[in-house]
Amino acid sequence: MSIEPKIAELRRLREESRRGGGPERVERQHKQGKLSARERIALLLDENSFNELDAFVTHRETNFGVADKKFLGDGVVTGYGTIDSRLVYVFSQDFTVFGGSLGRAHADKIIKIMDMALRNGAPLIGLNDGGGARIQEGVVALGGYADIFLKNTLASGVIPQISAIMGPCAGGAVYSPAITDFILMVKDTSYMFVTGPDVVKTVTHEDVTFEELGGAMTHNSISGVAQFAADNEEHCLRLIRQLLSYLPQNNLSDPPGRVPQDDPLRMDDALDTLVPDNPNRPYDMKDVIGRILDDGDFFEVQEFYAQNILIGFGRLNGRSVGIVAQQPAVLAGVLDVNSSSKAARFVRFCDAFNIPLITFEDVPGFLPGLGQEHGGIIRHGAKLLYAYCEATVPKITVITRKAYGGAYDVMNSKHVRGDIVYAWPTAEIAVMGPEGAVNIVFRRELEQSDNPEETRKQLVEDYRQTFANPYVAASYGYIDDVIEPHTTRPKLISALEMLQNKRDNNPPKKHGNIPL
Repeated sequence: MSIEPKIAELRRLREESRRGGGPERVERQHKQGKLSARERIALLLDENSFNELDAFVTHRETNFGVADKKFLGDGVVTGYGTIDSRLVYVFSQDFTVFGGSLGRAHADKIIKIMDMALRNGAPLIGLNDGGGARIQEGVVALGGYADIFLKNTLASGVIPQISAIMGPCAGGAVYSPAITDFILMVKDTSYMFVTGPDVVKTVTHEDVTFEELGGAMTHNSISGVAQFAADNEEHCLRLIRQLLSYLPQNNLSDPPGRVPQDDPLRMDDALDTLVPDNPNRPYDMKDVIGRILDDGDFFEVQEFYAQNILIGFGRLNGRSVGIVAQQPAVLAGVLDVNSSSKAARFVRFCDAFNIPLITFEDVPGFLPGLGQEHGGIIRHGAKLLYAYCEATVPKITVITRKAYGGAYDVMNSKHVRGDIVYAWPTAEIAVMGPEGAVNIVFRRELEQSDNPEETRKQLVEDYRQTFANPYVAASYGYIDDVIEPHTTRPKLISALEMLQNKRDNNPPKKHGNIPL
């Protein structure tokens, strides 16, 4: 008997699976500015590297008239492939099939590749475009989501998990991306929310659009749920590839290195004059970072949220590093509720995946005010402190200007196991700024002075001369070296090389109790 008819049937079924919900529904996706599930995978992965799994899976539901509505693949494309020749696992929800909704078979396909990613130590990428739990399957669908949530949690800190929101992601569906490491959203075509505009209007009487409630910029600039906002789907998929270039395959491997094109001994004289003479004048910390990293490339994370702190990835002599830095150009770089949480999560991610941390510090303290205190600045600030204390990766700090009060301690000081702490000659390390300190320490002298303004001016200058420099801290060994700014790049590269075999451990425990 010839095998040709069987091969022909296989090819027919495979083609049926590839069609998803059919050409009309795919065309509808295109008209909305969205790609199909398979087009997204093709753009994301290296050419011809995708190996699909479970293309012939169908749902098993018989209620509500869906028994005769079966699509091969059941609304999600799953498999593995490569990005820059490195193994990744991917699932891509297909909105053309049941609106991308999740039933038991759909969930089982995702769970299978999650298990494979965890066993084989490779990143997991989810391309989300679905209407949530499949109503026709009821609690079985809800159980499928819960099973995925558990897998996300068990994989956290073991393999990188990246979620791209390419369309709707509502209800319980939002919690899988929320557990993953990075969320990317597409402007104008993607949204996330627990309850939609209609429910919001019914319960709170608020009129709100999909975009206002859960659009890409809402979650990138207001809620902090997402880390990236892409201009379109192609841009989103490029960002995923770029992000992965800085990340290791898993928590037991090192981040990928690159053959450096930038001279490790390169110095930049412009750094010597970037910090203004007036300590109250702002400057852009991105200028500092860009002049130090390889080729000036800083891959910023969560660019639009809590902009008084900067986080992201770069390279030093080809090695991937995580950057945490105050931004003096926004709120003077003060630490507040949002910036503390933003930086803390990033520090913990880098520590989980063996990415050294470089901290550029210019912090006047924690933001005062009723709103901040009632918003839990103590708890949120403690998150960042906890994250730095817990981290055992190489940790290097450069104090460019202010390091005041408790914020000095928090920002990877020597006291929280900072490996190397450098300071520029412009560094000011004290309990508080000169004006505030003089008002407290010399209150009686000012009250008794015949010329309080002149006395205050002289006392402020004396305080500034004493503390507005790095040398008191250096005399205690809290600063390892005071360096000329233009030498920062070679100094950091040398310190990273020295720390490449660093060993540090935390006490044995099930897990700590971070102040969430």
